[in-house]
Amino acid sequence: MSIRKAVRRTAVALAVLAVSATSAQAQTLSNVGNINLNALMAQTLTVAVTSGTTVNFALAQGAAAAGDVSSAITTAWNLNPGLTGTVSLFGYFDDATAALTDGVYDIASTYVEGRMTTGTPATYTAFTQTNAVGPANASLLLFSEAVTGVNKISTRSDNLDLQINLTASPTVPASTYTGVLRIQARAL
Repeated sequence: MSIRKAVRRTAVALAVLAVSATSAQAQTLSNVGNINLNALMAQTLTVAVTSGTTVNFALAQGAAAAGDVSSAITTAWNLNPGLTGTVSLFGYFDDATAALTDGVYDIASTYVEGRMTTGTPATYTAFTQTNAVGPANASLLLFSEAVTGVNKISTRSDNLDLQINLTASPTVPASTYTGVLRIQARAL
C-alpha cells in the first residue's frame, strides 16, 4: 500500500504544481485602443488632345473646307456613379461671333462645324449650341455617356472632324484666320 500512497501523493503534488504554474503564468490584457482609418480617392475627369492639335483649312468661298487632320481626343474618368450620372464632352469657342479672326474680319462659330462619329454629332454640325460649358451659341455637345458601376473607371478615345462651311456665308476676305477650339468634359 505504500507504493500506492506514494503514487497518489506524487500525482496530487504534480497536479498542484501544474495548477500553480498555470496560475503564475496567467496573462492580463489591457483595454482595446482603436485607430480609425479614413481614405479618400477623389473623383477625376481629364481630357487630352493627343493628335490633331493644329488643324488647317484651305478656304474657298461658297464651299465647305474640311480640316487636314482629325483631332484625337482621349477622355478618362474615375467617378462615383452614386454622385455622377453622365460624362459629357463639349467643344466651344470663347466668342460665337469670332471663332476665327484675322484681327479685322471674323468667321463666326456658325460656319465652323464638327462631327464625332463615335459621339453625338455623327454628321457635321455647327458650333451654335448653348451648353453647360462655353458661352451661349458657341458650343457643341460631342458625346454624352451614362456612368454606371461597369464604366465608373473608364477611358474613351474619339476623333473630332472639323470643317469650315462657307456655302451660306457672306464673302470672306482673303487673309489668314486663326482661332482656338476649346475641349472640355463635364461630369454631372
